[in-house]
Amino acid sequence: MDAPRPRPYQPDGGLPARRVPVRWELAHDENFRRVVRRGTVTAHPEFHHTVHVEVPHLAPDRVFHYRFRVGDWTSPAGRTRTAPVSRARVSELKLAAVSCQAYADGYYTPYAHLAQDDVDVVFHLGDYLYEYAVNSVGNHRNYTDRTLPAVFDHETVTLEDYRLRYALYKSDPDLIAAHAAHPFVVTWDDHETENNYAGDTPENTVPPEEFLLRRASAYRAYWENQPLRRPQRPDGPDMRLYRRLHWGDLAQFDVLDTRQYRSDQAYGDGARLPGPAVDDPARTMTGATQERWLLDGWQASRARWNVVPQQVTFSQRKLDLNPVAKLSMDAWDGYRASRRRVLDGAKAAGVDNLMVLTGDVHVGYAFDIKDDFDDQASRTLGTEIVATSITSGRDGSERPANWTTYTTANPHLRFYDGRRGYVTVALGRDAARADFKTVPYVTRPGAPLTTAASFVTEVGDQGLKPA
Repeated sequence: MDAPRPRPYQPDGGLPARRVPVRWELAHDENFRRVVRRGTVTAHPEFHHTVHVEVPHLAPDRVFHYRFRVGDWTSPAGRTRTAPVSRARVSELKLAAVSCQAYADGYYTPYAHLAQDDVDVVFHLGDYLYEYAVNSVGNHRNYTDRTLPAVFDHETVTLEDYRLRYALYKSDPDLIAAHAAHPFVVTWDDHETENNYAGDTPENTVPPEEFLLRRASAYRAYWENQPLRRPQRPDGPDMRLYRRLHWGDLAQFDVLDTRQYRSDQAYGDGARLPGPAVDDPARTMTGATQERWLLDGWQASRARWNVVPQQVTFSQRKLDLNPVAKLSMDAWDGYRASRRRVLDGAKAAGVDNLMVLTGDVHVGYAFDIKDDFDDQASRTLGTEIVATSITSGRDGSERPANWTTYTTANPHLRFYDGRRGYVTVALGRDAARADFKTVPYVTRPGAPLTTAASFVTEVGDQGLKPA
């Protein structure tokens, strides 16, 4: 058969509405001279001809290369790796954290650099795509050869809308290169479905059943287009995304979902003065089941580092210098009782080396997580590393207009940079090092990458220090 030629604007992806056999190969080498496993999987039109291959019983802590064949067409090769077994003594791991990649806001140059970076795994912390209309007017990408089709010029609502939006985003060569170079662990935030939705509550006033139909479409397309396994396959508007991963005895990763189960934002969302609702123990960021799963996982953990990849800012972030400052109702500041239970659970479990990985806010932050954020003399319970956006917010600036306000109002904030990029974290047995990597612009291609700042936190002595 002819090679498939999927184009971002074709509803069927360029394939016929029938089942297609896909052969796959996994090898030790990129030339596929030492093939480890091979097989055939069916690409179903019901799943937009996406496939999810799970290969059991592979050797741990190994790099593998993979490719697919359909008819006479062979895909470019990708690279992945297996984790060390959970009880193996491991000395190091280098991860990257990324988030927020609005297609219209600029070029994915940070991904071009990440594809060349030496990391073991990439954590995508949400906003893989945006639901807003995309058109060629005002777009910060160069469309001299063609304009974007009108099919993208409306907000995503239906399953076809979300599928087409993933096809558009995944056509970017720098994103393709990053996926081909590294294994990704993904979790969503809000824009994969709708801005600032909370559980079954939409941003806008629509009937609940109408929003749940939209959520079902968004979740289905997310699962189809992301490296997720069968346990994550959605059931209508529900999808269990939170899960636990291990990297030998060095790190336990508890990947959270802070969208699907949360209570509605307090006080109409946005930046608000805190009131009784933010401390209401009945309100939750994670839902009771996920919260219990997290705390029980910490009780059983024997890992050197307990890392929590999640979506929205965990640490307190005062937004002004008033005696009672406004807080973000969409972040953990709007769910302080929920955050308090999580921190108390970490203390009860004896978690000494806690690290939270965050996206969402389109800037890079580094926080010390305090037992009491209003008492800087209180114990530091962990660190929070916030990855800036890939493109969202366009070019940004090193010191945004609110830089002085935020750094003054939040003394536990150790770093703040408003440029685009990503962050790498090297976990070791004695310390962890975070490198904030930024580019000066994304509204035109070819930006160089620099390291804006580096910090270390030591085992048994939490708190960020300049490296």
